[in-house]
Amino acid sequence: MKLFYSIGIYIASWVIKCAALFNSKLNQGVKGRKQTFSKLKQAISPTDQTFWFHCASLGEYEQGLPVFEALKQQYPHYKVVLSFFSPSGYEVRKDAKIADIVVYMPLDTPSNAKTFLDLVHPNYTVFVKYEIWPNFLHELKKRKLKAVLISAVFRDNQAFFKWYGVYMKSALLAFNHIFTQDENSKALLRNIGYTNTSVSGDTRFDRVSNQLDIDNRIDFIDTFKAQNRCVTFGSVWPEDDKLYLDFINQSITSDVKYIIAPHNIKPSYIASLKAQLKVKTISYSELESADHLEQYQVFILDTIGYLSKAYSYADIAYVGGGAGATGLHNILEPAVFGMPIIIGKNYEKFPEAKALITLGGVTSVATPEAFTNTLENLINNDTVRQNQGDITQTYIRSHRGAVHKIMAYFKASKA
Repeated sequence: MKLFYSIGIYIASWVIKCAALFNSKLNQGVKGRKQTFSKLKQAISPTDQTFWFHCASLGEYEQGLPVFEALKQQYPHYKVVLSFFSPSGYEVRKDAKIADIVVYMPLDTPSNAKTFLDLVHPNYTVFVKYEIWPNFLHELKKRKLKAVLISAVFRDNQAFFKWYGVYMKSALLAFNHIFTQDENSKALLRNIGYTNTSVSGDTRFDRVSNQLDIDNRIDFIDTFKAQNRCVTFGSVWPEDDKLYLDFINQSITSDVKYIIAPHNIKPSYIASLKAQLKVKTISYSELESADHLEQYQVFILDTIGYLSKAYSYADIAYVGGGAGATGLHNILEPAVFGMPIIIGKNYEKFPEAKALITLGGVTSVATPEAFTNTLENLINNDTVRQNQGDITQTYIRSHRGAVHKIMAYFKASKA
């Protein structure tokens, strides 16, 4: 199985290189991986003590960050190597302050694994959530290097739990410890004979809770919102736009402001979005030439880095991704500020969305009419809005603590 897997990786590498000729994102990854080993040689010496943190992309990085920060604080003399598989993670966080060096993870071949670990020689390796790379993990185990998986979620239809997934199962066994988000994941691991597990919960709850400890003020949003109520649309896609644009365009009240943070901030898409809005609209890219921000009704955040703070200005949030097939974005980011949340119809793969819908803090809508009815009720009914906001905030508070449980393990094992 190992041979077939490795051959598959080599074939995938060739396919990716060919596809990269026509895809700029893939091309970024191909070029970036060529530089990984030279960067590591320059940044890490043979005598350094190191942590290796690996994330698939940006979402996993945000999930792992509170653990990374806690480990860095506990062991400040360790150098940190942070790796990403996806360009969308690397390009945004290539200058992450948590790390001494940020690189692309090489493709999972035996030779890459050996070279990478020769250079990094990690005292501890931390993978986040779904990252299971057999050749790297087997090489870590062969060298008796410690590795943990955090915030893991497993489903019984995954290869680890099937007769044909023997090689993938053996990769799981290379971890010294796996911290799962739920009891079901722990039970699945136990069924295949893996018992070094703990249910720590989801580190994202700790991550978003940290947002309350920082200054969330944004000067231009202060001016734009003034004393009005505010609805923030976070990480929206064109499918989401179809739900809410009519509501904004038909809005008869001027005391509600709207912040729109699209997932796609390419100028062509922003221009299209603005063309569909019939109310007075301004975007971040127009700030320098704009006066009297308080006179605008819609603010488009066509930039990155502000959404988490922008949620602090919202009385109500709509979180995108659920109206289409792209995947629901993080509803915990607005929930931590205690507000009602609206999402699209596709949320079945997101346990926090299902839980908050059951509790009554999140509403799923499938049509523009349902969106309008829901938002009108939340805007006009202070009691309903407050009650739903209390539900989302209480949910966040009751699920914190994963980082503390994970750090207790590291302290006991003397990282």
